[in-house]
Amino acid sequence: MQAHRTDSDDDAFVEDFEQCRVAPADFDHRAHIRLAYAYLCNHEVEAAARRMKSSLVRFLAHVGADPDKFHETMTRAWILAVEHFMNVTGPAESSAAFIQRAPDLLDKRIMLTHYSAETLFSEAARAGFVEPDKQPIPPR
Repeated sequence: MQAHRTDSDDDAFVEDFEQCRVAPADFDHRAHIRLAYAYLCNHEVEAAARRMKSSLVRFLAHVGADPDKFHETMTRAWILAVEHFMNVTGPAESSAAFIQRAPDLLDKRIMLTHYSAETLFSEAARAGFVEPDKQPIPPR
């Protein structure tokens, strides 16, 4: 069975992000999804989540952002959502092809179908992973 893959543009993007060569204005929601997809193409969920966290924390430090901007629940929940869509959309040859097949991921509000705003934007959710309180993220 064919697997999800990244292309050379995705690989360059990951390297640029990890080396903090991506401008903050260019690291939008779509770029977050792209990074999560690339990590999941090459790592199991736990390793992808750790690498995503490490890269985001390093990026925040590089741009001088408050380290409290990092949100553990959002990061992990988006990793799980991307993984779910990877499982249901079938293999893609790049992040662009994947996102085209899973446009729902571009809606930043999708997590509010799983979490109440009170839970998602709480200090507890920012500091550590909190399970959804409305609807589970579909399992792997």
